[in-house]
Amino acid sequence: MNIVKPAAAAPLLSPELIARFRAIVGDKYAVTDAADIAPYLTEERDLFHGRSPLVLRPGSTAEVSAICKFSSEHKIALVPQGGNTGLVGGQTPHGEVVVSMRRLDKIREIDAASNTMTCEAGVVLQVAQQKAASVDRLFPLSLAAEGSCTIGGNLSTNAGGTAALAYGAAREMALGLEVVLADGRILNLLSKLKKDNTGYDLHNLFIGAEGTLGFITAATLKLFPKPRAIETAFVGLKSPARALKLLTLSQGIAAGSLTSFELLADVAVDFSVRHGIDVRNPMASRHPWYVLMELSSSYDDARAALESILAQGLEDGILDDAVIAANLSQRQAFWKLRDEMSAAQKPEGGSIKHDISVPVAAVPDFIAEADAAVVKLIPGARPVPFGHLGDGNIHYNVSQPVGGNAADFLARWHEVNAVVFEIVMRMGGSISAEHGIGVLKRNELPEVKDKVAIELMRGIKAMLDPLGIMNPGKVL
Repeated sequence: MNIVKPAAAAPLLSPELIARFRAIVGDKYAVTDAADIAPYLTEERDLFHGRSPLVLRPGSTAEVSAICKFSSEHKIALVPQGGNTGLVGGQTPHGEVVVSMRRLDKIREIDAASNTMTCEAGVVLQVAQQKAASVDRLFPLSLAAEGSCTIGGNLSTNAGGTAALAYGAAREMALGLEVVLADGRILNLLSKLKKDNTGYDLHNLFIGAEGTLGFITAATLKLFPKPRAIETAFVGLKSPARALKLLTLSQGIAAGSLTSFELLADVAVDFSVRHGIDVRNPMASRHPWYVLMELSSSYDDARAALESILAQGLEDGILDDAVIAANLSQRQAFWKLRDEMSAAQKPEGGSIKHDISVPVAAVPDFIAEADAAVVKLIPGARPVPFGHLGDGNIHYNVSQPVGGNAADFLARWHEVNAVVFEIVMRMGGSISAEHGIGVLKRNELPEVKDKVAIELMRGIKAMLDPLGIMNPGKVL
């Protein structure tokens, strides 16, 4: 694969500069040994291989501030990193100093009455979920990587996940932020307020910015009432068009209780079953397409609503079969099948990934057109679409032909991107729905983004990071 390289990296650090950094965080938290640095240099897909002379592990916002102030004075480039689960190379260093946020792992406050929780950037998403549950609240952001990804990384990439249909992406869950700017100043925008019209909404600048404008060190997050009833179904049907009809039916009956609606191609389910551990298809027979749907309610009426949806869907000929999870174990098994889909593609060889969104109504046409275009470009290629039909976000992945050469297939990454992105843009969509831009899509961004928007983005970057030291070479 021909990955675009970021801007030129900063020169190697002198022992004197390393010693100054070491004085900020302490000897134990300034990592210079190559073996210890290695885990910070690669990511899950193994597409990006970085290099760094130093990893800093600050334990407070004050230490992050001191790092940024010193780096600004000496023009030393920095890359922030959370759980290192990003999928577009935004967290990979190319000579810069890595600033790992994992030690900023305190939950500063939970205010159940205000339905807010203030977390530091290094809090693992699953820990935040559990802490909310301990006070009978829900923090609804949910991702396959929730056991290792962090709140700071979630916000920096504006993560979406399986509950965005009902609760929105990470941006909608953040009331305020604490951010360290390039020169070391601390911007305190932490707030529990749901209404605040005192000028520009600055905190949203940093959500989705991937650390290129400043480093998020803490956030005040929205909490929600904890559902009393959760019901989950796995549905077999003939096409994405039928799935769209089922979505419309479900929203009409369940309204806001419909919290997840995942569309899964049979090939994606087959990969999970064949390559996952303790994963099986809950249906008695295979179907061309599946939907994994979930209803959550504060009352004990979710089961009745789900049964009504499925009964109506069968009567109308929308779906062919369905299974409702009988207990928590079965519900977890349904979701494990979904969560294993990305990893299960690896044993099938090279996989070209797309994280796109189109208007919900356009999803069936997008999949049909993209399938035809990809197979025409590379005969034998295997489209593996799955994702969040409820919000129009499809992970349109393409696996190599059976028996093909992975390197040769991946070398055509940008060719495949071109045909897929052309369809996406023609349908009024986005080339990045929830994974960010990073390095992977940096060169495509100016081609698909409004020109004035790109100019404004560059202007904001120049104002907040005039020396270009904050995660250089990413996004822009």
